[in-house]
Amino acid sequence: MKLERSFYLRDDVVQISRELIGKVVCSKINGAVTKALITETEAYAGVGDKASHAYGGRRTKRTEPMFAEGGIAYVYLCYGIHHLFNVVTGKAGTPHAILIRAGQPLEGLRVMQRRRGQRPAEKTLLAGPGSFARALGITTRATGASLLNDRIWIEDHGIAVHQDLIMQGPRVGVDYAEEDAQRPYRFAVRFPAAQVIAG
Repeated sequence: MKLERSFYLRDDVVQISRELIGKVVCSKINGAVTKALITETEAYAGVGDKASHAYGGRRTKRTEPMFAEGGIAYVYLCYGIHHLFNVVTGKAGTPHAILIRAGQPLEGLRVMQRRRGQRPAEKTLLAGPGSFARALGITTRATGASLLNDRIWIEDHGIAVHQDLIMQGPRVGVDYAEEDAQRPYRFAVRFPAAQVIAG
């Protein structure tokens, strides 16, 4: 079942980030459908979070989607190479976003491998936010796109990941954020996703 707009419009970006673990990102690009179980996320809490692109109310052409009503994609280019897919949450004007950092393939494995090149193993195929977006065909062209349409969306497959299986800790690669770098805003499945599904 596709997540409804109400899922994204809540105020607590950290809680939503936790709840996205076990949900499924889906894409339909050039007719090819791919689906991936989310196993790692990072929350970014807007204007008061030094790690956020919107810290201090910074508003640019690139970050404008973050200020929109929740339920859209925010995709940006990192180091001029990697497209990183974020889920915008909260009400309009509140620039909350959640970076999808990793996952496990559920559908369209061969398509994902072809997009990644060199046919990486399933366990590393979606390891890292750049790899995740590339495998699902998500690029900056999708920034600002609704997650309620049939191009990129998120589904609930009824997978309940027990709290004991989820690691919560500081985010990765945001040392510039000073004390905010230590915020426990990253969530990740402790064990292979296959075990989570089987359990």
